[in-house]
Amino acid sequence: MADHARKEGGRRPHGDGRHAVVIGGSLAGLLAAHVLAGHADRVTVVERDRIPDGPEPRPGVPQCRHAHVLLESGRLALDSLLPGFTAELRAAGAPRVGMPEDMVAWSGGWIRRTAPTTHIHTGSRAQLEHLVRRRVLADPAIRTVESTEAVGLTGDALRVRGVLLRERGGTNGTGGGGASGHRQRTLAADLVVDASGRGSRAPRWLAALGAEPPQEESIDTGQAYASRVYRDAGAHLGTEALAYWFYPNPSQTYAGGVLPLEDGSHLVALAGLRGQEPPTDDAGFTAFAARLPHPLVHEWLRTAEPRTPAYGFRSTANLRRRYDRPGRRPAGFLATGDALCTFNPIYGQGMSVAAMSAVALRDALACPRRRPTTLRVQRALFDASRQAWDISAGADRAMPGAVGNAVGSRAADGPVGWYLDRVQRRYAGDPLLVGPVFRSVLTLTTPLSALFAPRMARAVLFGPVVRPPAAPPMRAETAG
Repeated sequence: MADHARKEGGRRPHGDGRHAVVIGGSLAGLLAAHVLAGHADRVTVVERDRIPDGPEPRPGVPQCRHAHVLLESGRLALDSLLPGFTAELRAAGAPRVGMPEDMVAWSGGWIRRTAPTTHIHTGSRAQLEHLVRRRVLADPAIRTVESTEAVGLTGDALRVRGVLLRERGGTNGTGGGGASGHRQRTLAADLVVDASGRGSRAPRWLAALGAEPPQEESIDTGQAYASRVYRDAGAHLGTEALAYWFYPNPSQTYAGGVLPLEDGSHLVALAGLRGQEPPTDDAGFTAFAARLPHPLVHEWLRTAEPRTPAYGFRSTANLRRRYDRPGRRPAGFLATGDALCTFNPIYGQGMSVAAMSAVALRDALACPRRRPTTLRVQRALFDASRQAWDISAGADRAMPGAVGNAVGSRAADGPVGWYLDRVQRRYAGDPLLVGPVFRSVLTLTTPLSALFAPRMARAVLFGPVVRPPAAPPMRAETAG
């Protein structure tokens, strides 16, 4: 990889014609393109949709209409990649929710609303992607090819040489158009990055070149969710809090809540496991909210004003493709974002991991001590998603009805699971130690090992269980 994707001192090479192609113009693809623009003369982003001019949902991102949160780890990564991005996000009105103070939340018990130790942004996915797209595509080294899908790779088992494209009709980045939908052409590249999402076809494309596709690990609870936007017709949720949220667990499998959006409206998300899917009709959606552990959301829905239809989504399996493992795979090909590792969206990790993966790509390519081979860079991308996988897949592995080849317990799952259960039982009522550490792990700003640090372990193993609030904490403890 060093022979085609690296440059001296962080400056773009001139005149050597190095070309990188990114498949997919979503968040992971855009951020990968931004990084690669510092290592290649040209970067082409291939996008199957027409790229909207503003913050609009796209057909190629079916989960775009559903709840998205940007964790603290993702915000830090975006600011590192695109300096000043947080300020742009705030200027665009993206709500900033302090955790736990600004949310009435239930996780096996009501969580005390003490001073925030971390923040999440709950604006729409379309808004955040639009802001990133505007920054990234301002770089003249990056061009887009729209309304075009990748249908294969070119090259052989030793090296990928480009991408086979097929126009889908409409306008593309070359200025052409038409509605043929059948014309194919080859786009040569020195590096191809697959950021096409959870439905990636790259394993089949690699096999067609005579290479070895990656092993896949999966855990699927069959969870489905439905989302709808509302306008609050009353007194702002009946609390000074900004949001409600109910987290699932093996004994209480329903999830959902109410999150603020940038335009003053609220997005309501409801989720249930296989056989308990939330409906999308008006009456059914509202009635389903009554299954949550408390009627807060159900009561709010009865007075709120619907602004959109309810949209359903069912592709929630955790899926990890092990490109990091040795195998007969070509140089010049990388996978990132959901094409590499995708999580159950209920845990809100996807956008943050996309940003963290771009940071990992940047650092791996720029490392002066190690030659950035394809496998080495791919392993860096894998490592960027490891903790999110451990959290999401670990939680889903314990849910009833989970299926997949990664569901089976490991030898350490017994004692580790017992310890983590104690962490979670202390989390809701301990705002001083267990709560902040646990939140920092869940938001991917602190490694999992922090849960086992000596001071934390003493509190978990020997400290008392502080009872969480008996009723929804409608007033923050810090409110006086």
